[in-house]
Amino acid sequence: MAEIRIRSTNERITGEANVRAFLDKQEVLYEHWDASKLPAELQDKFVLSDEEKATILSTFDGEIRDLAARRGYQIWDVISLSDATPNIEELLKKFEQIHTHTEDEIRGIVSGRGIFIIKGDEETGYFDVELEAGDVISVPENKNHFFTLMDNRQIIAVRLFIEKDGWIAHNVEDSAFA
Repeated sequence: MAEIRIRSTNERITGEANVRAFLDKQEVLYEHWDASKLPAELQDKFVLSDEEKATILSTFDGEIRDLAARRGYQIWDVISLSDATPNIEELLKKFEQIHTHTEDEIRGIVSGRGIFIIKGDEETGYFDVELEAGDVISVPENKNHFFTLMDNRQIIAVRLFIEKDGWIAHNVEDSAFA
């Protein structure tokens, strides 16, 4: 289950209802999928073949199509990151820059853990959303954020897009980031 850490106060928000209420206030979509549906042989496998990625998409097809229908997403894929990922350090440097997009950035975590750092309202400032299997988050377009891995450095996520080319990051300099 996702947890929130407000960076300015180090306050933690836990529990699905509390996390959802906080993220709703920040205009961030949060949902939860049943990650136990993922076939056991894929639950801790972070280097995936195209066939295994297709299995993941098939497993969560109903959830993906429901979300896509409600939010206008047109295409989706699976991303898997771990220390076995070629050029992982270069990818993380790219991901770990504050940026925005002209469409939502949405991730359905099916295995592993990751963290979105998002700029909230003026009172809240930046906050961390620590995600694990089953958590689904959508950061709205034009909202400052970035993504990185947690200490375990392993994640598999379903990504959904409106545009066929996927999202394009627009880096942002923000002195308010702490």
